[in-house]
Amino acid sequence: MKTATVQELKEELKQSHHTKLVELCLRLSRFKKENKELLTYLLFEEQDELAYINGVKEEIVTGFEMIDKSNNLYLVKKSLRKILRFTAKYIRYTGSKTVEIELLIFYCLQLKESGIPIHKTQALTNLYAMQLKKINKIIPTLHEDLRYDFTKNLEKLER
Repeated sequence: MKTATVQELKEELKQSHHTKLVELCLRLSRFKKENKELLTYLLFEEQDELAYINGVKEEIVTGFEMIDKSNNLYLVKKSLRKILRFTAKYIRYTGSKTVEIELLIFYCLQLKESGIPIHKTQALTNLYAMQLKKINKIIPTLHEDLRYDFTKNLEKLER
């Protein structure tokens, strides 16, 4: 079976009837949890972006609280990557650079404040450095006022 292109799908969806579109969305939501989460975001949470951001931040904090900060840096690294993975998933749902940078900065702040020795292993250092690199890449694309605010936050992280 050949998969249709996005353009082909778009044209076919434009021609579909309203009830058929509803059926397609519901059927799509049954196959993958991410589809259902995206549909939930688009239908219920997209209008209140601030509440959505705060909800994701709470999940990040919960994730950091659950990390076992014993001497096993392997488990710490796995936990940090897991938190980063679901943060990236929630960022992808919004498609907003502002939300992306805000959540990445929050993740880095939580990592820094957690007391986890990120400079003890190269993997953790690289993980942190990659997030700073992503933030630095996004900042120039933002509005001047936002750029100034996020640059100040980034300077705190780089110290």
